[in-house]
Amino acid sequence: MLLISVFMALAGAFFLALGSAMQERDAVRAPGRSVARVGFLLHLVRRPRWLLGTLAAGAGVTLHLVALSGAPLTVVQPIGVTGLVFAIVLSAVFNRRRVRPSQIAAGLCVMIGLLGVLLLFPHTSVVPQMPLPTALALVGSVAAAGGIVYVAAHWIAAGPRALLLAMVGGAALGTTSALARVVASHAVTSPAAVVSWLTVLALGIAVFGGLLQQNAYRTGHFAAAYATLLIVDPITGAGIGALMLGEGLPATPIDQVLATGSAALAIAGTAVLARAKDRNPEATRRPGAAPTPPSPSRTGQENRDDPRESTSPPPHHPSEPRR
Repeated sequence: MLLISVFMALAGAFFLALGSAMQERDAVRAPGRSVARVGFLLHLVRRPRWLLGTLAAGAGVTLHLVALSGAPLTVVQPIGVTGLVFAIVLSAVFNRRRVRPSQIAAGLCVMIGLLGVLLLFPHTSVVPQMPLPTALALVGSVAAAGGIVYVAAHWIAAGPRALLLAMVGGAALGTTSALARVVASHAVTSPAAVVSWLTVLALGIAVFGGLLQQNAYRTGHFAAAYATLLIVDPITGAGIGALMLGEGLPATPIDQVLATGSAALAIAGTAVLARAKDRNPEATRRPGAAPTPPSPSRTGQENRDDPRESTSPPPHHPSEPRR
């Protein structure tokens, strides 16, 4: 069962990376302020590419939940980090940008560091329990922190904004994973356990995390945002599993030192990704801003797909006097 869960988690990581890379372009192009409101999601659901990305991400989440039903958070969550390199490469392919060797190296540092941190946690098969009052307090705390960052993000530059939004988005999604771990574990023996208040809380904090996540992608710093998400999400989930679900912490001083060093490596890799200079150029254009002439390399079809990018004046009608 453990090997099946590992395979499911790996496949889920790929589909989540694929979905996120597909969603980035429409998140960047969507109209509105640099930090968009909930209506921003309503715009995105009308975009076929974003919907396909959502379906891919949904497949990844489903596989992740199946993996959580058969293995603890401290085993499943680290495997999701493998999606980082997938996401960097896929995003570059979709947006016709070159992948820099430094990005791949930084992504590998994040993966190795985070895997080192989480693999040092003890792996138990305890059936998790979380009382509803505890779940309410947990979700409320994460939502409050996310709300503060969301409001403050309106006055923060794009690079730091991507990291902050990804951090609170990752915390929200990590909380979702922890709640899903409880529900999925009980659903194995009693499918009716899916119909519970924990499921409602998990769905609510997942939607909020999705809003924060899409706004992080909207900055154009996709690699840094996704790397941060993949650090905070599993650490939050594993931390909840260790502190609240009885899955344990590294016990020996050596394990604790190694975990600290691994965390430093992951943070260093994220810092390199955050400083990447190949930010998606479309993130600098917003509706209402001065039009930017299209690049010669861009095709006419792309300009027709996105009317905001058209800079040609309207045709002159013969019956109208020229001004």
